[in-house]
Amino acid sequence: MPQGNRYRGLYKVLRPIWRLRRGLTLGAQGVVIDAEQRVLLVRHSYRPGWWFPGGGVEWGETIEKALARELEEEAGVTLTGAPELHGVFANFTNFPGDHIAVFIVRHWQRKENFHAPREIAETAMFAVNTPPALTDPGTQRRLAEIFDRVPLSPQW
Repeated sequence: MPQGNRYRGLYKVLRPIWRLRRGLTLGAQGVVIDAEQRVLLVRHSYRPGWWFPGGGVEWGETIEKALARELEEEAGVTLTGAPELHGVFANFTNFPGDHIAVFIVRHWQRKENFHAPREIAETAMFAVNTPPALTDPGTQRRLAEIFDRVPLSPQW
């Protein structure tokens, strides 16, 4: 069985149990922007599409610490300055209590010899106006809000 299929199956089995244990879930994602105004996106091994790097906030962890940890783990990105909160969005299609805080990250550096964990199938920088096929719709909305000044939507 290919590695991605194993993680996808495990994710589908464990996700409902994990969700039942929490009334509200909170995630942090970073819109990592380089000097050429490109954004960093990741493709996970356990779900389709391209997303901003990020993940869940753990118990005893601030949302900013969660963002920093997830950027390091998923993409080898280290914050070198404070990120800017873009907004908090309801992701109720996934779970009725799910929210995602999105931060704009302009001050960062990336490890040269970074090797992504197995949960990350691919990372790449993309021009804002040409994101890859299968970019998550919420990710596309955030890009339009940030770069095209489209009004913020409360929904992911």
